[in-house]
Amino acid sequence: MQATEGRVMYQGTGRRKTSIARVRLVPGDGQIVVNGKPGDLYLQFNAGYLSAAKAPLETLGLEGEYDILVNAHGGGLTGQADAIRMGVARALCQLDPENRKPLKVEGYLTRDPRAKERRKYGLRKARKAPQFSKR
Repeated sequence: MQATEGRVMYQGTGRRKTSIARVRLVPGDGQIVVNGKPGDLYLQFNAGYLSAAKAPLETLGLEGEYDILVNAHGGGLTGQADAIRMGVARALCQLDPENRKPLKVEGYLTRDPRAKERRKYGLRKARKAPQFSKR
């Protein structure tokens, strides 16, 4: 928790694939701002991305009480939306340690370890091999 100009602020960092989201929760009316743009504009009016970002707040019943300020980079919109969700969940754990259990049960605090596999030599992609011919 940090206080900036008399306002209380909670921080959390979320990661997914190559996306990183630094999230700040400040008391407000439920707006999402991602990289200086309104959340619905940045996440391209995709209801799935917006609901994923707000899901931890909805789980705890705090939808309209906090503004979400996000600095996100890397990856695509899906990875960034999931990174924002994790960052919001971690910030809510900072707000009150009692929030940890319901967020953990929903899986919002678990880092998804899946990432793109590296390409190996002799192959076209990570596992795709050139066509094989016996003769």
